[in-house]
Amino acid sequence: MKIERFEDIIAWQRAKTLTINIYKTMQTCKDYGFRDQIQRASVSVMNNIAEGFERRTNKELKQFFFIAKGSCGEVRSMLHLGLELGYFAKTQQQQYLAQAEETSRLLSGFIKSLSTNG
Repeated sequence: MKIERFEDIIAWQRAKTLTINIYKTMQTCKDYGFRDQIQRASVSVMNNIAEGFERRTNKELKQFFFIAKGSCGEVRSMLHLGLELGYFAKTQQQQYLAQAEETSRLLSGFIKSLSTNG
């Protein structure tokens, strides 16, 4: 299946779901620094996927997917901290971690296929 739009990329769809979940969960958080950082990191995942796709070259797409993977790691790190600070319930944190890890795996597969197929 040829991907016509970035919205068709499963990793972008998963990143968007994670971002929405984080925004909804953090709505009432008064730790503005923490809230802003985890929100920015989650938005960065989906936006880097979109931006890379729109650049229309495999080299740039890979570069932006690597940046998106880095932001997935940042989100996961913040989720661990957020659990310790009591900002997330354990079940919530585990769900969001799983979403971030799935997004990262999808990006890794995409990067590998770009590397293999030129």
